[in-house]
Amino acid sequence: MTNLSFQLYSARNYPPLSDVLKLLAAAGYKEVEGIGGMYADLDDAGLAALRAELDSNGLAMPTGHFALDFLEKEPARAVKIAKVLGMESVYCPYILPEHRPTDAKGWYAFGQRLQKAGAPIRDAGLDFGWHNHDFEFFALEDGSTPQDQIFAGGPDLSWEADIAWVIRGGADPFAWIEKLGSRITAVHLKDIAPKGENADEDGWADVGHGVVPWAKLMAVLKNTPARHFVVEHDNPNDLKRLVTRSIASANSY
Repeated sequence: MTNLSFQLYSARNYPPLSDVLKLLAAAGYKEVEGIGGMYADLDDAGLAALRAELDSNGLAMPTGHFALDFLEKEPARAVKIAKVLGMESVYCPYILPEHRPTDAKGWYAFGQRLQKAGAPIRDAGLDFGWHNHDFEFFALEDGSTPQDQIFAGGPDLSWEADIAWVIRGGADPFAWIEKLGSRITAVHLKDIAPKGENADEDGWADVGHGVVPWAKLMAVLKNTPARHFVVEHDNPNDLKRLVTRSIASANSY
């Protein structure tokens, strides 16, 4: 598969990063997705060093996650980081439970907040969007979902679709791809283990080794604007196994 990436959050428990990048390059990955903790606190020299290490391994970082408070407080720095590392798309990945709205109005306002936070990113010529988890698909009192409200409040937001989290949220991924497919600019390839399995990995599985119907999903997702497909596993107990098995599966779709 072209544009197959790897979310470096998946390797957070397997330092050092230099070894992770070598492993990914050797396995055939051409892209990685960054996380804020990797680069938010780096000075210019540190950023340049990270870019050089990516380049030396033949890896690009076209997408990256940034915390919302960082985007709001330091938008110029966020743009510089994205530009230095070669990003095309910036995604806000999460909101803590204690900060989540509880009704449709609140989630619509959150979408407006994301829309505003993304303005400097878009003004710099980059794509900006939201990355989902499961809570966006839990029904609100009015029958809508946070996902509905976020994207209504943020009309210019792209969607990095984490399909496995859509499923864990009790939603139909095919219906959501049909509904918001025009907004999808990246996809997380993650799998869910059969019920009762992989408890030590929080019930996740390597791509192609779980119950998510990836072959059927990819046939649909390829008709969206998605440019990057990002392998992820939230808590792998064997990084090399995850890296090698997932790319083999992904390349078969």
